[in-house]
Amino acid sequence: MAPSGSRSIKRGCQRVLYWIPVLFIALIVAWSYYAYVLQLCIESIEDTGQKVVYLLVYHAVFIMFVWAYWQTIFTRPMNPLKEFHLSYSDKELLEREDRGESQQEILRRIAKDLPIYTRTNSGAIRFCDRCQLLKPDRCHHCSVCDRCILKMDHHCPWVNNCVGFSNYKHFMLFLAYSLLYCLFITATDLQYFIKFWTAGGRAHFRLKEYLNGLPDTQAKFHILFLFFSASMFSVSLASLFIYHCWLVCKNRSTLEAVRAPVFRHGTDKNGFSLGFSKNFHQVFGDEVKYWPVPIFSSLGDGCSFPSCLVNLDPEQPSSPSGSNLVNKGAAEGRQFPSKPLRESQSRLLTSTPSWTENDSATEKNKKGANNDGLTIENEA
Repeated sequence: MAPSGSRSIKRGCQRVLYWIPVLFIALIVAWSYYAYVLQLCIESIEDTGQKVVYLLVYHAVFIMFVWAYWQTIFTRPMNPLKEFHLSYSDKELLEREDRGESQQEILRRIAKDLPIYTRTNSGAIRFCDRCQLLKPDRCHHCSVCDRCILKMDHHCPWVNNCVGFSNYKHFMLFLAYSLLYCLFITATDLQYFIKFWTAGGRAHFRLKEYLNGLPDTQAKFHILFLFFSASMFSVSLASLFIYHCWLVCKNRSTLEAVRAPVFRHGTDKNGFSLGFSKNFHQVFGDEVKYWPVPIFSSLGDGCSFPSCLVNLDPEQPSSPSGSNLVNKGAAEGRQFPSKPLRESQSRLLTSTPSWTENDSATEKNKKGANNDGLTIENEA
């Protein structure tokens, strides 16, 4: 068989394998629905009012949970805009040059008209050889998806998708609603779970004799395992959700928490943090009514992010004292864009000025004009 055919078969098998964790979660959720609705509520609960309340609340949480999970899985990750891709002539020019400073000069020339402010650890322009593009700030190449993802957080096998700029809000809501789903099941199933264990010490030998509080049906087995699974998932989901809430408050991705972004002045873990309120709005948007709904409402276009390299915002600790750079968003005199993804993905920020390595004089003038304090306005 031709090598290309072998590679196609291999990729097809990999795509099937990648869906196994999602299928596992889907089966668990389907079983939990059967166990809770049919076996617990319909078969075991005798009080009609309690049964109706449980079913109404359960289905409300269940719908939001499934909706957020679906959106996280099937929202396509955003890739860098065409402005970040090398032109045919630039590719040829880059291939002709030896690797090193000559290639960096070419990349710096291309990057001077783009809103790129982060660098590699060595101070070089961030360039993806596989995608042949200059990486926007906070963009990373995913080895599983084999493409560059805007504001990549991580590749999650449980959703078989990259979590990034386009679906990070969906992922946060998925964690929130899945945790709420498990906690609700644990709380409402607890009294029936206790009846199982308090029925007698030899209940596993003589279930029919000791399960006085429950109907003699298969419901008792589902009630037992439903409580165990929901409580165990609650612990793991709570830790993951709390961690990502911390990331949102700090305006960091998982990758940035592991390795801080590098700017011209050096590494700065708080480089993109604008204070709690602005950080939260950057992910969930300005309109409160859209916060709990798994639809895209994040601010920006995913290619350019306001940073706070010298920060006088009392909500956030200052950056390293050795930094003499100004707040980029305030210095440029623009607001953080609040357009939805479908509108903002078609263009770059038109007000982003050119940037070169020799703009120190301009920075000094901007610093003098903003000595009374710098803030970033990101609300439309």
